[in-house]
Amino acid sequence: MSTAARVLLVEDAEAIRVAVASALSAAGYAAQARPDGRTLETDLDSFRPDLVILDVMLPGRDGFALLEVVRSRCDSAVVLLTARDGVHDRVRGLRGGADDYVVKPFELAELIARVGAVLRRLNRVPSTTQIADLVIDADGGIVSRVGVSIELTATELRLLSYLAAQRGRVVSKTQILTAVWGYEDYDANLVEVHVSALRRKLEAHGPRLLHTVRGLGYVLRANEP
Repeated sequence: MSTAARVLLVEDAEAIRVAVASALSAAGYAAQARPDGRTLETDLDSFRPDLVILDVMLPGRDGFALLEVVRSRCDSAVVLLTARDGVHDRVRGLRGGADDYVVKPFELAELIARVGAVLRRLNRVPSTTQIADLVIDADGGIVSRVGVSIELTATELRLLSYLAAQRGRVVSKTQILTAVWGYEDYDANLVEVHVSALRRKLEAHGPRLLHTVRGLGYVLRANEP
């Protein structure tokens, strides 16, 4: 992303709040998290989020009440997050102006994908990224170098899109696991296998772009410093 999209998260469960905020940051978003909606109006004015994630079951004003506040004050996209899985609540949220609805329990990777899809649908983030001669069209699922199409698996595309969002920054294997697979359990082999496969496909059409920084992780950049 040339400019990081801003995401405001309002979630009272600390474990979920910390995990989601970490995953958002790992995916390249500027994330701000709150345990309730007491400062929502101030946050909307100062942080100016592109998207707001609202837990429905909150102390004080619930997510539906906060959704009304967002809709009355700005054009931020809204994703509702709740354990309620009844059709009535889904319809109420969508009719109230929510752009998407994610039911707990959920995979972090799914939530991050939903956030990205909503932002792209509303043209809040670019769907195409270019690094040197590498072009990534996230919406179309198309990757090419020097005009030659590169076939990637769905996981490889998510991995490359994440690395492109973090272009120039070294990301650890744990950050990659959180952003691409949705969990933090350390599995070096899983990351290494997919990075290796992705690297081979990219280098079949040009010089190295995906670099290993020993002891730290990986970075996608056009030239080694």
